[in-house]
Amino acid sequence: MNEQKKYPIEKVIYPVQRFMQQQKAGGIVLGVSVLIAFILANSAWSDAYFSFFDYKLGLQFNDVSYLTYSIHHWINDGLMAVFFFVVGLELKREIIAGELSNPRKALLPISAAIGGMLMPAAIYLLLNPTGAASTGWGIPMATDIAFALGVLYLFGDKIPLSLKVFLAALAIVDDLGAVLVIAFFYTSEISIFNLFIGLGFVATMYIGNRLGIRNVFFYMILGIVGVWTAFLLSGVHSTIAAVLAAFTIPADVALDENSYIRKIRTSIDQFKEIRPNGMPTLTDKQMALLEKIKEDTRLATPPLQLLEQAMHKFVIFLVIPIFAFANAGVSFKELNLETLFNNNIMIGVTAGLFLGKTIGVFFTSIILVKLRIASFPAGMNTRNLFGVSLLSSIGFTMSLFITSLAFTNPDYIMQSKIGIFVASLTGGFLGYFVLKKQKNATP
Repeated sequence: MNEQKKYPIEKVIYPVQRFMQQQKAGGIVLGVSVLIAFILANSAWSDAYFSFFDYKLGLQFNDVSYLTYSIHHWINDGLMAVFFFVVGLELKREIIAGELSNPRKALLPISAAIGGMLMPAAIYLLLNPTGAASTGWGIPMATDIAFALGVLYLFGDKIPLSLKVFLAALAIVDDLGAVLVIAFFYTSEISIFNLFIGLGFVATMYIGNRLGIRNVFFYMILGIVGVWTAFLLSGVHSTIAAVLAAFTIPADVALDENSYIRKIRTSIDQFKEIRPNGMPTLTDKQMALLEKIKEDTRLATPPLQLLEQAMHKFVIFLVIPIFAFANAGVSFKELNLETLFNNNIMIGVTAGLFLGKTIGVFFTSIILVKLRIASFPAGMNTRNLFGVSLLSSIGFTMSLFITSLAFTNPDYIMQSKIGIFVASLTGGFLGYFVLKKQKNATP
């Protein structure tokens, strides 16, 4: 039997593919992006780094400019919309057939996520009750799923699968909470006309779903050209458009598993019966059968999962690192303690993320278990729950994103970013050591 032909380029591509397939790879790439941004922001290229993201891009016809925004704005409203689209796909999949589809199993992570959102906001508002600083209450509410799961996956199979599932479900619910917070509290003045146009496109996508349209390009064109553009012009943050669009993507199959297996077996049997032409190319009959197999495979795959799988690596290895590179740069050149502590923003973000998330997730879960409203999944105990609760205080990507929506004052933004870094690093390191100790204590 002939093995698959190997090409020289695979010696270069294979190590990259192998790295990208590792669960911790996304967290590593994100961490490198943060480090590069931090170094550039405090180097001789600092001015070039910041001015690059202020450069404006847009369309121009007959000396009239359209959709002219800074590169920073395009990243936060454009690329991050792609991120939220994938979040929406994951949410829909989890609700339909994942950890959130079973109410009994979903109760613990959903409740833990809610506790982990309310407590940080309460702590932040306690320290920043009034004024412009109070608008940052949403910053410490979110968990960065890429970083948090990246730390957890450093343990490989030595950590119970239930912990990974719990943290993933918690983070997904957490993302949904962040989307709702952005929609209701961090939206600027609304253009009702553009908003209704956007909702009209969403309705069209939903009708297309119900009619049985399964072509992903139909949804991508309407989603990008219609929904995203209309929401961007409406004043409602475009990330909301991305989540709404994601929920219209079909999640069912046009060809069930048994029918698919039967069709594929028939096609393979027919393929075997065709005499090879002895050439590097295939015969017309072979090509026709391969196309049929390809089409049957497409019909047996839910468009939602097809899109999610196709976009996941793009988001993890390009979108989020670019966002981090554009937003993580904090310059300490002109930093002074008076500026840093002239309000409680940094303390509020740090305490909200580190203490609020840990306390909210941990004690909400413990109370539900003690009251027998919910139960620990297999492999989870009080100690490793505490470790996961610490990891939930890694709020990097989403917290930086909400910072860009909550504040325009550069000092406030810097204070918030420092608070995010301190809390995320502290929670990440402590969570790792608590779980490592738990692992070592396991017989």
